[in-house]
Amino acid sequence: MFSFRKKAAMPAPGEALPGRSQPIPTARRHFVNGRELAPPYPEGLKQVVFGMGCFWGAEKAFWNVEGVWVTAVGYAGGTTPNPTYEEVCTGLTGQNEVVLVVYDPKKLPFEELLRIFWEGHDPTQGMRQGNDVGTQYRSAIYATTPEQIATAEASSKAYEKRLVAGGYGKITTEITEAGPFYFAEDYHQQYLAKNPNGYCGHGGTGVSCPIGTSVMT
Repeated sequence: MFSFRKKAAMPAPGEALPGRSQPIPTARRHFVNGRELAPPYPEGLKQVVFGMGCFWGAEKAFWNVEGVWVTAVGYAGGTTPNPTYEEVCTGLTGQNEVVLVVYDPKKLPFEELLRIFWEGHDPTQGMRQGNDVGTQYRSAIYATTPEQIATAEASSKAYEKRLVAGGYGKITTEITEAGPFYFAEDYHQQYLAKNPNGYCGHGGTGVSCPIGTSVMT
């Protein structure tokens, strides 16, 4: 999944594309588990949004994890509302390719999601992930609770020590409160289940992530 324009800087104020007021069409149900992609979700479930490069491979890393209710790919972290994939690829939306993970905290600790996130990509690469270059491929955690932010920041500090010891640079992951999540087009949803031989572009650093922070979210 290669961007049409290799833009590695966020758009300046006034430069972002206008987008649209209505959501773009997408799938109704998850291709793998058949559950509704959009809310409302069952009571007691929580959400987090991860950016870790191409969202095709990012989503696949989570959809079969025990305790995950549903996943969906989309766009977040930018300026342009309800963008299309083509618009995101221009680098003029500020939006990131992301995966929404809806999970049951009674069955799945947030720390385990963080382990999958950290080990599933290289969080030291800034505005790129491997051969995929651009703001849409940046590493990010868009949290929905203060506890998630605290846990993510603690895990980032711990994992950064491991990465630096392993010869990598410092973590560039954006950790912040989640803003709007815009569902991506139907054909992107669960792409690698529909296209098993499709492009993934994912590979971690090989450095294991220490788990053990005490905050449960």
